[in-house]
Amino acid sequence: MNWLAPDSKFMRAWSNLVDGVWINILMLVTSIPLITIGAALTAGHDACRRSIEGEGKGVTANYFKSFKANFIKATLLWMPFLVALIALVWSWIVLQITPLLIPKFALTIVWLIGFAWVWALQARFENSFWRTLGNAFVFGVSNIGHTLALIAIDAVYVALLVASWFYMPQGLFLLLILGYGTMLMLHSPILEHVFRKYISK
Repeated sequence: MNWLAPDSKFMRAWSNLVDGVWINILMLVTSIPLITIGAALTAGHDACRRSIEGEGKGVTANYFKSFKANFIKATLLWMPFLVALIALVWSWIVLQITPLLIPKFALTIVWLIGFAWVWALQARFENSFWRTLGNAFVFGVSNIGHTLALIAIDAVYVALLVASWFYMPQGLFLLLILGYGTMLMLHSPILEHVFRKYISK
């Protein structure tokens, strides 16, 4: 039964899934204050990458090491995204004005592009606040195919949550346990494909 061998593709995928679930739980716990969501997202990206590449002393140790190291800068990065998210949600719910549809769509797309890259960049590279924030949009636009793939992964997960909420509420618990940690496991190879050429330099 080769597929049960420790180094088989099946067992590696299973190990990544288990690590993704645990990272998701760590992210949920450390995101409870809400203000720490940026640090949790950054630590989640870092822990997922290291888990896939077999780096560090273990998932939990990798996560909290990254959470601590990136806490201040990641929290500062989270603030503009949080404010913009609140403003966008409010505008979509309250400002039901047809002429505002185009700017609302445009700003939502800009938010999604930045959100898809900023936490991975913070986890992977040492830069200033403004450089990291700017690079998120530079990477997002210059690698638009990768950006669309990242957003599509998240969109599928959100769609599953919404569908489960309306049609199969008993599946919500499983989806929440799998959570964003497992999505980051899918993000990591896409992100590393882009980052590889910059890291080699």
